[in-house]
Amino acid sequence: MRNKLRLTVQLLFTIVTNGYLYGFLNGKIYQGGLKYACVPGLNCYSCPGAVASCPIGALQALLNQRGFQVPFAALGVFFVFGSVLGRFVCGWLCPFGLVQDLLHKIPLFKKRKRLPGHRVLKYGKYAVLVLLVCVGSMFLFGSFAKVPAFCKYLCPSGTLLGALPLLGANEALRSQAGGLFLWKLGILLMIVLLSVKVFRPFCQYLCPLGAIYGWFNRFSLVQIHWDQENCVSCGACERACPVDLSLLEISRSLECVRCGKCADACPRGCLHFTGRPGYNSTESQSS
Repeated sequence: MRNKLRLTVQLLFTIVTNGYLYGFLNGKIYQGGLKYACVPGLNCYSCPGAVASCPIGALQALLNQRGFQVPFAALGVFFVFGSVLGRFVCGWLCPFGLVQDLLHKIPLFKKRKRLPGHRVLKYGKYAVLVLLVCVGSMFLFGSFAKVPAFCKYLCPSGTLLGALPLLGANEALRSQAGGLFLWKLGILLMIVLLSVKVFRPFCQYLCPLGAIYGWFNRFSLVQIHWDQENCVSCGACERACPVDLSLLEISRSLECVRCGKCADACPRGCLHFTGRPGYNSTESQSS
């Protein structure tokens, strides 16, 4: 089943990109040459196991430079991964997406696909992208240096995979943890609890990386194609969709993470991944 394949890919990708065991054991951050490269998903630079950088962190670092320079390197990363994969990155390659998926499998609470007020809340990730990642990184200052606002004040992935392992292995750092760490720990705990009940709340409402990749969903190379001719409109795909998308929205919506649950649920195999820019049959016939 595709769900098992996706879980395997998520686990392997997380291990490969965060497999610097020496860092976890000694509370030290890997700073070798691979750190100049970016992986597609959230991958905190400060995680002691991370062997490459986070694209959002790289974007902020470039925006933090003195004066203003267009961050071509980071934009290039987004364009390459986005144009090929779209939010497939979120569904299959993001370590923090895996964390939320595993939390959602815990058999507690009645599960929900969305939070109340979803139609408004879903724009939160665009607000985070603009206000914290972009504007915050360019204009917020602390001790006469620009601040990577998203990483410093919000990112729960950085807290879970970066701050907590470092504090656990480094006594000197534990003595310096203060109010800011408690603030971010509170955010992480809120996301953890919500993830048990709601499918990927951080991805749906706060992740700036998901906001960027979502813009590529309509024309990225990887798509979920709908074979309308064989479809009997049973609604199985819509019931299986973890973010409650309609059949016409699957793959093309900015919210679709291309997890493939819709394709697994279809009894007639009308939904399948394709490696070419695809359009649903209705659009092909009308063009």
